[in-house]
Amino acid sequence: YLHSSIVQVRQIEPTEAGRRSAIKFATIDSTVALFLAFFINAAILVTAAAAFHGKGHDDVADIADAHSLLTPVLGAGAASVVFAIALLASGQSSTLTGTLAGQIVMEGFLNLRLKPWVRRLITRLVAVVPSLIVAIIYGEKGTGQLLVLSQVILSLQLSFAVVPLVLFTSDKLKMGVFVNRPWVRVLAWAVAGIIMVLNVFLLWQTFTGNE
Repeated sequence: YLHSSIVQVRQIEPTEAGRRSAIKFATIDSTVALFLAFFINAAILVTAAAAFHGKGHDDVADIADAHSLLTPVLGAGAASVVFAIALLASGQSSTLTGTLAGQIVMEGFLNLRLKPWVRRLITRLVAVVPSLIVAIIYGEKGTGQLLVLSQVILSLQLSFAVVPLVLFTSDKLKMGVFVNRPWVRVLAWAVAGIIMVLNVFLLWQTFTGNE
């Protein structure tokens, strides 16, 4: 939704050539962003493997264990600072994109417009209040489980973005000459199907406790 809104605010010529140019630049934007995200995620995995598995720490179960195991690797002071900065940066990134995407959805689908500070306040409260309650009542263990549950919910939401996207881009009436080619349509539905199957498996794995 956020990427779609970025395309809409661009000034383009209302011609087929102008639309092709807009699609071209949107594709470049998305490709570069996804490649950067891929390399960042890969760097996180490689760093974790080198810091933990490479030094014999194979029992890292959650985020609290990761923090404690960073201490002998980086030192007590550095581990705390690095870990705190990483969490703060990831939290700000998540809330920023979530707030912007929420704005697009509310204004585009519901025609509901809020002042920026009101939207930010609501977003922060929805994110912080449940986390604070869980941390107070259930402590460190509950916080880790809440983090896992949030990632499960995030993965389930992916289907609600992918399926409409495939439907819209495969509709000749909406897309005209820019409609998906048959092989793209088949590939897109295959990917959407794989995502939904993996989501069902993830739900079963999460609620049954099977690894």
